[in-house]
Amino acid sequence: MTFKGTNEYVATDDLQMAVNAAIALEKPLLIKGEPGTGKTMLAEQLASSLGTRLIQWHIKSTTKAQQGLYEYDAVSRLRDSQLGDDKVHYISNYIVKGKLWEAFEADERVVLLIDEIDKADIEFPNDLLLEIDKMEFFVYETQERVVAKQRPIVLITSNNEKELPDAFLRRCFFHYINFPDSDTMEQIVEVHYPGIKKNLLRDALDVFFDVRKVPGLKKKPSTSELIDWLKLLMADELSEKLLQERDPSKAIPPLYGALIKNEQDVQLLQRLAFMARRKG
Repeated sequence: MTFKGTNEYVATDDLQMAVNAAIALEKPLLIKGEPGTGKTMLAEQLASSLGTRLIQWHIKSTTKAQQGLYEYDAVSRLRDSQLGDDKVHYISNYIVKGKLWEAFEADERVVLLIDEIDKADIEFPNDLLLEIDKMEFFVYETQERVVAKQRPIVLITSNNEKELPDAFLRRCFFHYINFPDSDTMEQIVEVHYPGIKKNLLRDALDVFFDVRKVPGLKKKPSTSELIDWLKLLMADELSEKLLQERDPSKAIPPLYGALIKNEQDVQLLQRLAFMARRKG
């Protein structure tokens, strides 16, 4: 199994190397990077390129590690006992399988995505150490041991909202997705919008990277926001013309709502534009 990117995903050489190293070592691949740099899409495209199934476990602040293994539905069992249902005598009827169990029992080698692990409680990664390391766990209610038929390819994403425990990090292969440079960004845009006007793309990238360089920006625009912005520009000839005939003293780009996501950053760009006009 070798990953080289896909027609829909531009993977840099170092990212390809990281994915293939994690597969060879049979270790989870921990991916970090700015939001919008394609961490989740990497798992989707990896599964697609390998021709295998993707199992996604999206983590929330309330998610517990046990939910990835299984949950015991005691409420349903109590209700069935009150109704006199015969299946109440078999506790296995009330075991709800989690995403890890689903990946472990798959006959083929699947890709398991644990998405945004840093959203969960700090103990969440520690609670999965054994299961990720040994690829097995024990179901106490039924006294059975679940062992992975085929070791899944595990991708774990993080936006760096919380520090992850050292014991967990030790079991992973780590890669940080650097923000794409201008040349790589052109390749990414070409994947989404084949044949886009070169002049439009060049002018849009100039504005995009200029905005990202503004000091004090609370949230820098990401790759996904650039893609959305270009879609709007291509659909609006007036905005495209405004972009290509832009005044450098006007720091607010047309259709800025696709790039700038909070009022503090809008006000910052407006102040910079005002200062530039005064200097002019």
